Parts: sequence; structure tokens; C-alpha cells
Amino acid sequence: MSVIGTYDLQPSAQQVVLATNYLTNFDFMNQYLPDTYEKEFERYGNRTVASFLRMVGAEMPSNSDLIKWAEQGRLHTKYTLCTLGTYAGTEITQTITIPASNFPTGAPISSAPANGFVAIRVGQTIMMSDETAGSTLSNKAIVTAVDSAANTVDVAYYEATQAAYAAASTITVFIYGSEFAKGQDGMEGSLESQDYIFSNNPIIIKDTYEVSGSDMAQIGWVEISTENGGTGYLWYLKSEHETRLRFEDYLETAMVEAVPAAAGSGAAAAVAPVGNNGSEGVFYVVNDRGNVWSGGNPVALAGFDAVIQRLDKQGSIEENVIFVNRDFSFDIDDMLAAQNSYGAGGTSYGLFDNDEEMALNLGFTGFRRGYDFYKSDWKYLNDPTMRGGLTGGAINGLMVPAGSTTVYDQILGKNAKRPFLHVRYRASETEDRRYKTWITGSAGGARTSAVDKMQVNFLSERACCTLGANNFFLFRD
Repeated sequence: MSVIGTYDLQPSAQQVVLATNYLTNFDFMNQYLPDTYEKEFERYGNRTVASFLRMVGAEMPSNSDLIKWAEQGRLHTKYTLCTLGTYAGTEITQTITIPASNFPTGAPISSAPANGFVAIRVGQTIMMSDETAGSTLSNKAIVTAVDSAANTVDVAYYEATQAAYAAASTITVFIYGSEFAKGQDGMEGSLESQDYIFSNNPIIIKDTYEVSGSDMAQIGWVEISTENGGTGYLWYLKSEHETRLRFEDYLETAMVEAVPAAAGSGAAAAVAPVGNNGSEGVFYVVNDRGNVWSGGNPVALAGFDAVIQRLDKQGSIEENVIFVNRDFSFDIDDMLAAQNSYGAGGTSYGLFDNDEEMALNLGFTGFRRGYDFYKSDWKYLNDPTMRGGLTGGAINGLMVPAGSTTVYDQILGKNAKRPFLHVRYRASETEDRRYKTWITGSAGGARTSAVDKMQVNFLSERACCTLGANNFFLFRD
């Protein structure tokens, strides 16, 4: 018997609330149930991180294990790190050696029989520039002979003598025209364009939710609202909704984060049931053959000027969207506000219409400086269960060119316009693997096996194609 204060428990003849008839601990099959809230409280708000590819990409079918495409190389050719045969400064002719590193895939090559990869031909005129820091030395010359076996070019200077290049210097060479004497044959050989050939392979992404038949017989209702718009009362399928949302997030994050399995790696040696090929995700591609800004965010116009100068050397895409984390977003806002004479005091950010009920806008959605840059928050970079708060390998933002580009699709065998960023999924007339879901088991209406449970299966087979990665920018620490 419990004791309340100085009173012993004494039953009351009437239903009167007294200190002497109050039970502090009474369990008769939970006769008095606690009040409960039927609806879940959304303590973390919208928990999904998928949105990036929906905004910038498209989805299109593919029926092969391998996706290949060709991207244009440069129209003109420039050779760097070239060396001179002599440095006396009195030569009127010279031999230039072009290192093999100057012959990457994508550079035009000559079809002249004796000229191999060297795209410089006899009769062409070239500009030579000293690569020594602070130097202003340069020459212009005409090509008199080419030796493809030795990767050398003989030239005759238009100037009276060679510029006095430093003995250990290297030079940059590019073609600006040609000159021939009267009545001579035409140019020997022609230039054949070289394309960049890229490929990617789809990966199979799976997930499963299951519930036993016994649990399905015990109905417990919960009112829910989920990020995909599902509302109302559910019982055992509450977790199925979250499995579906989690799977949809993985459809995007796998395309962003995937890396190919390197030769000799543990993943490459893995055996079924797991895959062992990997795929080229957006971050991998941009880090490998795109542009990378490292060492903190560009927090001043001078930083973005460096980005713009880099874009000038690439595709010069007019409009670009920068998907950023919260810190990078604030850095851009502060940088733009500082351009205002009152920006340091924080008094006139954004639009100001002198409304007495106006809320001060301290953010910007974009700016123009040579190109149009639009800013968008990317939840994936902020989410603490994903990339938010990482120290090693942190990424602060990704700049994606807007619009589409024309590439030669080697599967279709023709030129096709494609978004710079898009997803290819496996599909045919009889099988569509973009987003498959099916139910197996012997419960919940399924009649496919003897196992006493219902299993909801999810599957997709897809790859992300990043076209023109040289137009992308990755901002990382």
C-alpha cells in the first residue's frame, strides 16, 4: 500500500478525488492508458537529400552495359614545354623539340606521311613565347622541316636573330598562319580532328523492405506524412515508405558519388552477389577531368575572376548554376554585399523598397560578372548524415553549366543534343529498369513463395553521364 504524505490509502464511497485515495502505481492491464499523439512529429523536417539531378539533369533510356560518347577536341593547337636546340641568341634558324606529353587524345594530328602526331606542317608560321616567369621574349618563325620520329620542328626566324632565351627555359608554340612562295604546291598533309572518347557503365542499385505475416495481423495505426507526399494512416508500411524514400535518395547520391573500381582494388576482385565495376559519378569526373578550386571558398571577386578566366579557356558557357553548402552560400552573399558602399554595415543587401514592414533581404540568388552565375543551396552538402560537416574530402559546391551540348553518340551512331548532366537507365521494349518495385512472399496479398512474410523490392540500373566536364567547377577544401 502506498503512502501519500501522512495519509494511508482509504477507499472513498464516492468518486471524489482525494489525496487519500490516489494510487501512484496501479496496473490492471493498463486500465488507464496515457494520452498519445497519433501524428508523428517531424523533428528533422524534410529528411530527403535528392533534388540536384532533378533540377539540372534529365533521364533517358539505354540498352547496353556500356555508354560511350565523343566530345570535340580543340580547334587550334598549342604546344608547351618545348625546348630549343641552342640558346646563343644569334641563330637565324632553330630546331624545336616538342615533348610527347603534348600529344594527348583530342588534339588535331597531321595526316602528312612523315608527320605523325605533330600538327605543325612545313610552310606554317608560328609564335614562340618564353615560359620563364617575368620574361617578355618571343619570336615568330616559319617552319622549314618537320621530323615526326624525333618530334622536332625546324624553323627560320622572321627576326634578324633568335631572342636571348635563358639556357634552361622552355617555350610555348602555337600556329597563327602560313606563307608560301609563288607557284608552289599546296600544303603537305592535312589535319585530322581527334575526339575525346568517354564511356561509363551503369550500376545496379537495390533495396528491400520486409515484414512478417504475423506482424501484419496486428494492426497499429499511425498518422504519417512523408516527404514524397504520402499522408494518412498507415500501419506496417510506415517503414516501407521510409525505405522507398531512402532508395530514391540513393538513386541520386550514387550518381554523384560513384567511382570506378581501380585495377587491382578489392572492389574489382569482389565476387557476386556484390558488383565490382563501379561507375563514374559527377564528383569523380569533375575532379578527374574538370576544374577544381581548392584551399577554401573564393570569398572575393578576385577569386571568381580566376574562375572566370578558367571558364574563358574552356567552353565559355554563358549561364552556370553553383550548388553550394551553407558556408559557401554565406560567403557569396557577403562577397556581393561588400560591393555596395554600405555593405560592410549590412544595411542594404538585396532589394530595398523602403516598405515599413519590409524584411531585410540578406541574401542573393545570383550575379553577373562576364557570365551569369546562379546560386542554389544543396541540401546534400549540408545534411549531417551525408556530406554535411565532413572534414576529410569535404566539398563546398559544384558549378554546373546550364543548357545542353551536342555530342556524337556512338550507340545511336549520330550527333545528339544532351544535357551536360543526365542519367541513362537500362530499358528495352520488355524491361524498364529505371525504377522497379515488386512484392514477393506469402503475406500482404503476395503469393510468390512459401516464406511467411511480405517483401517489397526496389531496383534501378543507371549511370550518370557528365558531358563537357571541362565546363564544370568543383569547390573543395
